[in-house]
This record gives sequence, C-alpha cells and structure tokens, in this order.
Amino acid sequence: MSLPQTLSLNALAHIRDRFAMREIGAPYKTLTSAFGQVGEIRVFTGEAVAKMVYISMAVPQFGLDSHMIFAFTPSGSPVPHFTLDSVLNAPDFAFHLDLIPRLDMGANLAYMDYCFGPLTETYEAAAQIEGLKPAKLGPRQYAIMSPWMLVYRANESAFEAIQAPVSAYLEHWAGLVEQGIPSDVTEGASAESLAERDRRNRGIIFNPSVDKVWAQVDRLLGAETSAQMREILIKQTVESL
Repeated sequence: MSLPQTLSLNALAHIRDRFAMREIGAPYKTLTSAFGQVGEIRVFTGEAVAKMVYISMAVPQFGLDSHMIFAFTPSGSPVPHFTLDSVLNAPDFAFHLDLIPRLDMGANLAYMDYCFGPLTETYEAAAQIEGLKPAKLGPRQYAIMSPWMLVYRANESAFEAIQAPVSAYLEHWAGLVEQGIPSDVTEGASAESLAERDRRNRGIIFNPSVDKVWAQVDRLLGAETSAQMREILIKQTVESL
C-alpha cells in the first residue's frame, strides 16, 4: 500500500473497531472514470460515532492517490468531528488533519480550551517537522475549520513523520467521544442548535465554491458522481442500500 493509503486505513480501522461501527455495503459505491475503476466510497455507522465516510481515488496516470476520512459524531452532539485527508500528488504528498468544532469558538472559550487546548503542543511540534510546506487554502476554508487544523504539503520523510500528530489528534478525539463534553463547557447549547449549526457548517465545508478540489473531482468522475459524494458528506442521516 502507498503511504497515504496506509495512514488513512490505519485511522479508519482504529475508529471502526474502537466504536464498533458497521459498514453499509462493501463498498457503498465504486468510483469509475475514463480510466476505469479509480476508487470507492465506504460508509460506516454506529452510536458514539454516527457516521464515517471514507473516499479513495487513485489514478496512476496522474500520479494521484487520495484518501479522505470524515468521522461524524451525532448531529446534536457538541463533540467535534474528526477528519483526515492523506494524498500523494506525485511527486509531492499532502495531508489535512483536524477536529471540526461544533460550537462557535469565538464565543465559547471553555469549549475551545476543553476540546482543542490539549492539541496545542502537538500542533506546534508538527509545524516544526522538516519538509513540510503550508498548503494553499483560502481564508474561507480556514474560517470554517479549527485554528488547530494541520494542512501541509510534504516530502516523503515529512509525510512519514506525521503519523505521530495523526495518532495524537485521533486519540484525543476518541477520548472526547468516549467521555463526552461537560454541560458547563457547552454553555447551554441545545441538541437542536448544535444540529442546525452542523447542518449549515457541513453545507459550507463541502461547497464547491469554497473548496476548489470539487472542480477536479467533477472532471475526474463527472458532475453527477461528485454531487453524490458531497450529498453523502453533507447529509446527517446514514445512507441505506
């Protein structure tokens, strides 16, 4: 397996097994293009982690090997979502690692400190890994994620070194899922308000005008398949076969 695939599948297996998630379909959908079968969408469901979506795309002709995980906590939960992108776009690697906040951190200091403060040391250490270069994201993309987001291009040795921060972020997030968020940290946020914010936030994260990568997916897989992928990621309910 490639380095991005190994990193992604290890994280996927950890979440699936730790939270007893079951897979819907095997896979949920295969992805095809003019180059034949180029990837798949896998969907998992559970209780503590309501929905996990894994999308892989590999096109050797382009030097592309891309793997994306979004692990979504229940829509009414304040526990952040977890996301990991790991990519080879030959000859360079890239990755995106984050916990997606469920509350406005500019107005919820206790939530920010509780959910994200413990990541600071890892965040700062990761930024010092030799061979990393900041990825080119627009300010709107930074605004809808967390300030602890790690998003870089990398050479091979740097990409190998990111296993440590990925493991640290994943372990911290899993602890939040298992322990929950104290009510005094969420400052009275209701399940309904959390679900509505989540609905709006997902709609922005996966909006093609915000994330230009969807234009590339359109070209590779076709607009219809690309739209279906976004729908699966945006929708709070779990797909059925």
